[in-house]
Amino acid sequence: MRRIDLIIVHCTATPAGRDVTAADVDRWHRQRGFRSIGYHYLVRLDGRVEQGRSDAEIGAHCSGRNANSIGVCYAGGCDSRMNPVDTRMPEQCRALRELLAELKARYPDAKICGHRDFAAKACPSFDATSEYAEL
Repeated sequence: MRRIDLIIVHCTATPAGRDVTAADVDRWHRQRGFRSIGYHYLVRLDGRVEQGRSDAEIGAHCSGRNANSIGVCYAGGCDSRMNPVDTRMPEQCRALRELLAELKARYPDAKICGHRDFAAKACPSFDATSEYAEL
């Protein structure tokens, strides 16, 4: 197994209320030339967690950080005008926190961060580093 020292939270940059599946993201990423979905997990609007890449596979979600990270993405992150906004539904918030707690238990030395901590982006449209600091 590869060494994991980062868990990076992302959003799909889709409008509030638009459900997105791992298959959708896989299709988008393949259209961009990726081998498959770049994230390891996707949290849908209703809180269902779908597997993307296996944890053992290097992701394609954060340039320069993929080799040592797990990518977690939630559906949403934009308003109807495509401006960045935290659109997480209560079910997503619960599922995302539970998933991140499970990943921290599996990778205790990993730090939870947002994509915006490594790129000039708003993603995931909230401050994941401070929100999950206690995990």
